[in-house]
Order: sequence, then C-alpha cells, then structure tokens
Amino acid sequence: MSNKYQAYAEYKDSGVEWLGGIPLHWQLTRIKYITRCLDGARIPLNAQERGDMQGDIPYWGANKVVGHVNNYIFDEELILLGEDGAPFFDRTKEVAFNVTGKIWPNNHVHVLRPDNKKIEFRFLKYAINCADFHLYISGSTRDKLNQSDMNEIYIRSCQLFEQENIANFLDHETVKIDTLIEKQQQLIKLLKEKRQAVISHAVTKGLNPNAPTRDSGVEWLGEVPEHWDVISLKHLVSVPIIDGPHLTPTKLDEGIPFISAEAISQGYINFEKKWGYISRENHELFSKRYSPRKGDILMVKLGATTGVVAMVETDDEFNVWVPLATIRARESISPKFVFYLLQSSSVRDAIQVSWTYGTQQTLGLGTLSNLNMPVPSQEEAEDIVGVIESKIPLYDESVNKCEVSLQLLIERRTALISAAVTGKIDVRNWQAPNSENKAISA
Repeated sequence: MSNKYQAYAEYKDSGVEWLGGIPLHWQLTRIKYITRCLDGARIPLNAQERGDMQGDIPYWGANKVVGHVNNYIFDEELILLGEDGAPFFDRTKEVAFNVTGKIWPNNHVHVLRPDNKKIEFRFLKYAINCADFHLYISGSTRDKLNQSDMNEIYIRSCQLFEQENIANFLDHETVKIDTLIEKQQQLIKLLKEKRQAVISHAVTKGLNPNAPTRDSGVEWLGEVPEHWDVISLKHLVSVPIIDGPHLTPTKLDEGIPFISAEAISQGYINFEKKWGYISRENHELFSKRYSPRKGDILMVKLGATTGVVAMVETDDEFNVWVPLATIRARESISPKFVFYLLQSSSVRDAIQVSWTYGTQQTLGLGTLSNLNMPVPSQEEAEDIVGVIESKIPLYDESVNKCEVSLQLLIERRTALISAAVTGKIDVRNWQAPNSENKAISA
C-alpha cells in the first residue's frame, strides 16, 4: 500500500493467529453478533412465477442481480452475501453487496440486517468482502457458505464514527478507481471490436475494395466478391464434422490431457483449463472416433460459449469431449482461412440464430455442417490470412497491455479496501476533497 496512508500508532494481537494484529482500540466480533440473518423470511420464486412477475424491482442471486420482478420482500438497508457458487477465494471479486430499497432475493444469497448500533452497513459490506472464507466454506461439487458457518465469520470493527469515516473514504476512493476501470474496460471492448471487424471484413469481403460483388443468396452474409464461391461448411472439410465421445471417462491425475469447452478461448486451447487426464486405453478408444491433428479447428457446440473456436497448434497427444465439434479443412483451402471465417461476425450471427435451447444453448452438427460460407481461391485465402495475421497481433498486444493495467487497477482497489477495513491504514482524519476550494485554488 502507498506510503501516502499512515498506519495506526499502536497494534495488539487479535487473539486469532491467522488474523494477526489489529489497531489497539479495535475489536474482533462475529457476524452473528452484529447482524440478524433474515434468510427465513425469503419466499422462493419458481421459474414460472419469475416469468409472470417481470418488473423493475431487482431480483438478486448469489452475486448479482439476475432479473427483475414487480413485487418485493424487503425494503431497507441490507447486506446480501452469496451463499454458493460465489468467488469466495478471489479477493478481487465481491461476494457481499450493500443494498437499499425494494428487493427480492432468491435462496442463493444470505440476507443480513446490520445492527446499526454496532456496525455501519457500508463498512460491513467492505469488511465481509475482505474476510478469509477458507475456514467457513463447505461443499463437494461447489463452494457453499451455510448460515451457521457464515455467522462465525470474524469481522474487525471499531467505533461507529470511525467505521463511517472508513466507509466514506472507501466510497470516495473506489469511485475514482472504478471510473478508471470502466474506461479501461471500454477501451478493451473497442479494441476487440476493431480486431473483430478486421477479421470479418477480410474473410467475407476480401482485400480489394474495388472488386465487383454479387448477392451471396445468404441473408446473413449479404454481398460477396463476384468471383467467390458460396458453399456449405461440409464441403470445406476433409472428414465429416463430428464431436468428441459421449462417454464420461475416469478422471486421472496424470495421463493424456482431455479437453472440454472451458479450455477453448480467444482462438487457442488453454491446456491449463483442461477437464483432466484420461488413460492411454481411453485415449486410444476415443481416437478411433477422432484423433486431434495440428491445424484442426475445435468449436464449442454446447453451453454458454457455443460458437467459440480454437485451432490445434500442437503435435502433443490429447483428446476432446462431447461439447466440442471437430473441423478438419480439406487441402484445397487454407485451414487458417476457415478458422478466421468461423470467427467472423457474420458466421457467429448465423450460428447464434441456428442454435437451439434445452437446458443450455446447443449447436447441432448438422446445422454447423450446412452453414454457407464465402470461399475465395486458395491463393487469395492465403493472402487474406497473411493480412489478418499482420494486423491482429497489434490489437492483441494493445488488449494485453490494457488487461494488465485493468488487473492492476482491480488489485489496487482490493488492496485499498483490505487495508482500510483491517486497520492497516489510519483514515480517521481523512476528509473528502472540497471541489469548490480546489476549483478556486486552481
């Protein structure tokens, strides 16, 4: 933390080893002593009721507003704390929120009424987000914070006037950081949109702006260069498009990497996010159906990231699971052209229109195979790939720099909040800058 903030003059042992020291006049307390849990007052809404109650009142889930309804259960100052599936161990993400006014929370969020004689509710929100949840979380398939464990969470507290000053300080400082975060996010979004536009224009319109065009006959594609073909994806592949095995293998600690949808992002396979490892026997069995080869394209066909693609860029052994469709371009077309074509806005829009919904969005293999694609000659396709790959790294470098800056801002915000609510810095004498005086002095 910057030396612009001073520490307290004296500290004492908190009495809890993993909490360390706290300012001399601070105390430790637990959530159950400073709040009243209102979970029992929640009234569940089923899907039908939510659909019938669309309105303007926030409907809260574990870590965000998940919808809006036209009725409410609570209308007061409250703290909402995610009960399960929340990012409890990532300090840069919030799990607790202070809310004021009409809300309807579901059964995935704890509802806490702060005792305003003991705790300032904004201070409590900041403090809970800095709590160490490792001792309180249970669950086998997902993290879960039950009510009894939540009540035992330690909070470092001080007098109310000091809590209020800390909350005012953090409100003021985090707004400034949040503004910078938002600007950085907007810049990243703009750079990604420009990157996408470069790819989309090149693979659907070509490199010659003066080339004659014709109607492609495909509504979502529009005009294409006159000399290009428009053919379905199944005629661009050397083997039929299939997916990974529909079996669930035994997950091992070592063996052959097994890849699913979560490993496919930003055009490449992130092997650090593999599903796990499978045995040599399972790998050989699955390889009879499909064996990954360098230059193949993998597309997510099931779940939230449906339509996202990655290219196989390794000769190392691995295999893929059922959420992934496998595409192997024929020799007469550049596989990278097909790869970039599948990333174009037009094709992504066509895929989005084509997928179906059950419990999650799904893209059928037949639908994917029959998607119409604009296809130039092999020579022109390679030229297009060359131009794309000369421009894309510039955007990627800029995005990476912005994402590093964004992460530093998020970490700075988190560190500032933690330092203030745990007593590492003393902001009792902090006062909000007087904008009038600043303007006069300027």
